[in-house]
Amino acid sequence: MYELLILSFLMRGKMHGYLMAKIINDIIGPYAKFSHGRMYPLLSKLEADGLIGAAEDAAEHGQGDRRQRAFTITEAGRKRFHQLMMDTTSSPGGYREIFWMKFTSFEMLQPDERLFLMDHYLNYCQTHIFHLMNQMEELERDVKEQHFMTDQRPDVTLHVIRHAINQWRLESKDVTELREREIARMQPDAQHDTMTTEEHPQ
Repeated sequence: MYELLILSFLMRGKMHGYLMAKIINDIIGPYAKFSHGRMYPLLSKLEADGLIGAAEDAAEHGQGDRRQRAFTITEAGRKRFHQLMMDTTSSPGGYREIFWMKFTSFEMLQPDERLFLMDHYLNYCQTHIFHLMNQMEELERDVKEQHFMTDQRPDVTLHVIRHAINQWRLESKDVTELREREIARMQPDAQHDTMTTEEHPQ
């Protein structure tokens, strides 16, 4: 996730290491923290891999201090950025956070690529809903058949499951609306042609 964030920052232009760290912490805060001890080794690795490089004015700030150096993305870094954006198989357990990180860089993708990622995420949400619904039905059946010890609280578990289902439904609703908006954006010429025909029938 952090590699994608750094590359997405640099896709927009050069940036200093300390500013990247600040933005990342603003995003993941207030309780999580991406420390400098993790940030600068990652910058070193990305630079060693040829994905980023020092900006032309980096010498003004000192080559050895990554907090003060400005970085730019290389052509290899641009390809890696696109690869990470289109990856839907890595870190499936935390993909909700990753998707919304990707969403901030959707303008750098083609419309069909944006639709692909939204369709995948909708399926991801529906898979969670389907799984949780099955778990809830199974638990409700066990409650009805009294398959519980007296000290167990199935009502609390059911409440938590319903809460999770509602969260995934909200995610699905939000992305569905974004998808509809994206489709509308993809058809401006068709809409313009329709309006022109109505205003000036042949």
